[in-house]
Amino acid sequence: MDINVVVGILHAALIAAAPIALGAYSGMFSERSGVVNIAIEGMMLISALTSQLFAQYVGSSWIGTPMQPYGLPLAALVGILTGGVLGFLHAWLSIRFKVDQIISGTVINIGALGITGALYNLFLSGGLAGGVPTSPGTFAVIRIPVLKDIPLIGPVIFENQPVVFSMLILTLVAHYVLFYTPWGLRTRAVGEHPRAADTLGINVYSMRYISVIIGGALAGLAGTWFTLEWVGVFNLQMTGGRGFIALAAMIFGRWTPLGGFLAALIFGLAQALQIRVQVQGSAIPFQFLVMAPYLLTMLVLAGFGGRARPPAADGVPYEK
Repeated sequence: MDINVVVGILHAALIAAAPIALGAYSGMFSERSGVVNIAIEGMMLISALTSQLFAQYVGSSWIGTPMQPYGLPLAALVGILTGGVLGFLHAWLSIRFKVDQIISGTVINIGALGITGALYNLFLSGGLAGGVPTSPGTFAVIRIPVLKDIPLIGPVIFENQPVVFSMLILTLVAHYVLFYTPWGLRTRAVGEHPRAADTLGINVYSMRYISVIIGGALAGLAGTWFTLEWVGVFNLQMTGGRGFIALAAMIFGRWTPLGGFLAALIFGLAQALQIRVQVQGSAIPFQFLVMAPYLLTMLVLAGFGGRARPPAADGVPYEK
């Protein structure tokens, strides 16, 4: 196979893996502290919309105050903050009121469909009087000098947009924080044995709140990938179930950042290959090719999910 084809497939795989990996880290931080979070899909979707709305209505010249080149970075920040707020909501319901965490996450996911649908009709599909401003586009590709010229890995790793770079950096940062810092040790302690952690003076409630909010912010960053890096416009249900695939990546990766990244990369590679097969032409109906990454996710879960052990107190409300 031509080296340029290999580079193209690997690069496409890394890009496709970005929201999956970030979503896996979102679930990992939450569940490592003992709070199940299946609301990653909804957090991604709402954050994708809020970042797009900010980029179009504030980050553009439509209201007479152009903010470029700061419009897109600020829009990404809005998406991250949106995810953080939703993370706080999930933590508040789960920790303060001890609502069943699966139900809380499901409510956010269902609510995301309704909220994004209503706001889309109002602001992005011509429903608002006065018209809709033009999308400011997507983040430009950043090319790191010298490093981008390294054979094979240079074009794959060092020529990307900001969210993909953020995902790569956060993979290492999350691994270090979780396994090599006192804060990470406390987070894992409240997820494994909160009673013992409490007796040592660790505030279980605060640790869980912080971890779930961080998880929400990471899901928000994943959401910005869809609108600020991928297509440049918001579409209904555009996350396409990637929040749930991120949960599968988290389980396959044994609740670790490096494992989650590897699992996300496998999904991204499957997606890149099916796109390549479609472009080259195939007798296989394209619907089956599109299904391939999701079928792979199911096979991975069936093969490895049953042997994965979550944190011992995952999903268990803590009573002081």
